[in-house]
Amino acid sequence: MSLNSQVLDRPIVEDLPSVEANLSYLLPTTDKLFSYVYEPPSGVLRSNGGYQSYKVPIYNARSIAENISLDREGFAFTQHHTSVRNFYDEEEIRQVYYPEAKQLLKEATGATEVVIFDYTLRNAALMKQDINSGIREPVKRVHNDFTASSGHIRARRELAAQGIDNIDSLLQRRFAIINVWRGIGDTIQESPLTLCDAQSVAPTDLVVNNLIYRDRIGETYAVTYNPQHKWYYFPQMQRNEAVLIKCFDSAEDGRARFALHTGFDDPTSPPNAPPRESIELRTFVFFPE
Repeated sequence: MSLNSQVLDRPIVEDLPSVEANLSYLLPTTDKLFSYVYEPPSGVLRSNGGYQSYKVPIYNARSIAENISLDREGFAFTQHHTSVRNFYDEEEIRQVYYPEAKQLLKEATGATEVVIFDYTLRNAALMKQDINSGIREPVKRVHNDFTASSGHIRARRELAAQGIDNIDSLLQRRFAIINVWRGIGDTIQESPLTLCDAQSVAPTDLVVNNLIYRDRIGETYAVTYNPQHKWYYFPQMQRNEAVLIKCFDSAEDGRARFALHTGFDDPTSPPNAPPRESIELRTFVFFPE
């Protein structure tokens, strides 16, 4: 079943069960935002921009999951079995999970081609044990992974790196960058993911943040607070469930282009909850011409 365009009516948001939690937003600024992804030269700030927490309702979307779509809200929830036994095994991810995710995305979006270009594992406990492992902790600032500009730039760069020949013709088609997000350990009880309904976001909420690498500059969106934002989550996510997050869409026809998201401190989490273990797989999906 396609998760791209559901037409069913949803219950009134305020009727859904919810939690109140603090989300970290960018304070309005006229400065050009930047963040170094490596240790900057001596005397240079690692990043600029101030952030402030705002308490917001976050609605449990499990009961309306079938009515949430990538093209309207910008994200989707699905059941998805995986045969991966150990997500900390890079070879198993590439050999087993990549083909599974490609098939999932084709079925969910109607895409004819899927290119996987990156993934990130998150586990705060393991990150603290070995900061060089590549494993990261959950991000707890409202953001989107790409901008209207960097989606195109990253696509061309990654496709070239993978030796794909027909890049120009591919990028003339509609394409999207979609993250496949899932828990990889026990039930997620700590630092769950929350996602913002794209229909509740104003273009002026989005602020370009330059990510400074040693060899290039990327862009993400930081986000300023807007009381109109509608936040959702899928509590107690299991290993056989996944969220698809649209981080970019080349179409500018009114459908969702960006799905703001962040991890958050759930006030209902047990005090001894194990740290969240999750994976996000980053992909390009190309739609029929």
